[in-house]
Amino acid sequence: MKPLDANAIASEQGIDVLHQALDAPVLRPSARRFTRTSTNVIMATTYPPLRSVVPGYVYEGFTVLAGRQKLGKTWLAIDWASAVATGRIAMGSIPCELGDVLYIDMENGPRRIQGRIKALFPNERDRPNLSHLEWVTEALQLDQGFIDELERWRASVQKPTLVVIDVLQRIKPPGSPARNAYENDYSAWAPLQQWATENRVAVLGLHHTKKGGAEDPLEALSGSNGLSACADTTILLDQDQNGRTLYVRGRDVEEKETAVMFAGGLFSILGEASEVRRSDERTVIIAALTDNGEAMTPAELAAALGKQSNNIKQLLFKMAKAGEVYRVGRGRYWVEPSHPHNPDNRGNRSGDDGD
Repeated sequence: MKPLDANAIASEQGIDVLHQALDAPVLRPSARRFTRTSTNVIMATTYPPLRSVVPGYVYEGFTVLAGRQKLGKTWLAIDWASAVATGRIAMGSIPCELGDVLYIDMENGPRRIQGRIKALFPNERDRPNLSHLEWVTEALQLDQGFIDELERWRASVQKPTLVVIDVLQRIKPPGSPARNAYENDYSAWAPLQQWATENRVAVLGLHHTKKGGAEDPLEALSGSNGLSACADTTILLDQDQNGRTLYVRGRDVEEKETAVMFAGGLFSILGEASEVRRSDERTVIIAALTDNGEAMTPAELAAALGKQSNNIKQLLFKMAKAGEVYRVGRGRYWVEPSHPHNPDNRGNRSGDDGD
């Protein structure tokens, strides 16, 4: 009988053990346990309020400011940056708390930056102290030390508040062919969002929008939805026949659309976009009636203005209630309580709108 080979037996057993180990699931240290928190603990905790940098628009975390070319995104970003760096007013009416600002401008050199500052503050004698606003014109890509440089800046200033990146595309790392566009975009910007959130700094990244726009404002951003999904807040600067608007949507901010005016490098707030549009439409209606010289029906006004008849009808009803126009005759409107061509009317302000 052949004697047993202890080494051979041990070897065979070792192979079995190795196979068992290979078949077993591998748990990463960070994935071994959930860190659970009771609802009672969360509700008993006092959290600091969201840090407001440009109230109503820019807060701590990662914010994307997107818009078509030549609409003034950079001018708006400089407006916000200079307001924070001086503790002054943004967009003509929003007070900002003083803080340190880093503006990473990779599309304009020092000469153009100087020109923009001179345009915003033409009188050198009245120019505020801008020492809290620093500029960078060259930067690494996001995955090649960009976050480390942000951290170095944060540690070097007294009150790190706002970082502007103009534009995001210049620091975006190349994507992986193993991922789709959404996954590449989200994973690319997640470290920037995490750094901003953990350090309670507002990071504002400028970005472009697609040609042709979109039904949902967030769908208008160039690229996949990964960027807007990663961002804490998205701001869309747009312009149509009614003028420029700023649309804001975010995780912790109130959704709104503001009408703004841009002139001489300066932005100013006109009011809530819907109210401004309504006011403009009413002005147009009064002008159309006056130019026509005759009382008009909603259908006639709609045809003259190229608008939907039902919308004009509803707006005229509201204007009549407000005393801005008057019903004269059956279903006709005029800018005065009476009209020479309708001598028997009694200046009704409400009632049947007619057709």
